[in-house]
Amino acid sequence: MFALGGRARFYDRVSADASTPAVTSFLTADRVAPEGSATQSTHDTRRLRLFSGTSNQALAREIGAYLGVPDGPRVIKRFADGELYIQIQESIRGCDVFLIQPTCAPVNDHLMELLIMVDACKRASARQITAVIPYSGYARADRKTAGRESITAKLVANLLAKSGVDRVLAMDLHSAQIQGYFDIPCDHIYGSPVLVDYLRTRDLGEVVVVSPDVGGVARARAFAKQMNDAPLAIIDKRRSGHNVAESLTVIGDVAGKTAILIDDMIDTGGTICAGARLLRERGATRVLACATHAVFSPPAVERLSEPGLFEEVLVTNSIPRSDDGRFPQLQVLSVANMLGEAIWRIHEESSVSSMFRR
Repeated sequence: MFALGGRARFYDRVSADASTPAVTSFLTADRVAPEGSATQSTHDTRRLRLFSGTSNQALAREIGAYLGVPDGPRVIKRFADGELYIQIQESIRGCDVFLIQPTCAPVNDHLMELLIMVDACKRASARQITAVIPYSGYARADRKTAGRESITAKLVANLLAKSGVDRVLAMDLHSAQIQGYFDIPCDHIYGSPVLVDYLRTRDLGEVVVVSPDVGGVARARAFAKQMNDAPLAIIDKRRSGHNVAESLTVIGDVAGKTAILIDDMIDTGGTICAGARLLRERGATRVLACATHAVFSPPAVERLSEPGLFEEVLVTNSIPRSDDGRFPQLQVLSVANMLGEAIWRIHEESSVSSMFRR
């Protein structure tokens, strides 16, 4: 069990086939009520306000339940031509406002919605506005790899700062350097502790952590360390185009082991499925996929649900999943309480990074 700033972290597992995100809760010791009573925050939350956009309201409600702060009243509607209208319906003057909005598909609509919410809060005299972005769209374009390309990760960072955001709370950005694109404070947290704590409840036998490409080695190495210093393997992969991957070989020993493929996101599933087939060919007895963000663009569900490929596909609820996007191997783990704890620490001006110290 991980240490959380010197305190215990507790996880509760519920049924995997429930319609709500299933498996974990991020509860610190000082927030666990006596047995048989409801969990209540003992802290002063009078100046703490939460408002959610429309992209993941279920996650926002879970975060609010952890903090004991309801999702604030607001109106979000569209004019006939598609323009957004947003109004905050309570006083937030002098308050710390946290706007919860993953910029998942449709990314342009959800990003614009977030920017308008920020403007509304700024004009309502909020003391500080924090954009809570569990999944950050446009983060994959974080550098120039060819001439005349845009760097949209930097563009989005500029848009947020210019709109009036004072601070950003993001989870598992596509690359760590994106934190430096913000000219405002950026707190970066990780979904891996939730994934690791779930995996520790499973009888996996001998484990090897696998990076699906060379670019993900640092992420896989950190994950392997959390998995009791499990050995590391790397898939040598080359791309022939966007969303098109060809896996070539495995660097490392996977024969007779449980292979855990780890990535920050699963989009169309081509990379991770090609890697899983290669691992099976190289003798891996079991293959699990782990990713924080379940983008799941078509035909991801069909690929990931292929019989005999993955034993489990573990993702978090940073992006909402519809019922028709579920399949038997899928396990959705909740990161709401982890985000809630990070929000509380930002509000209290205490350390966020200490949440992840062992």
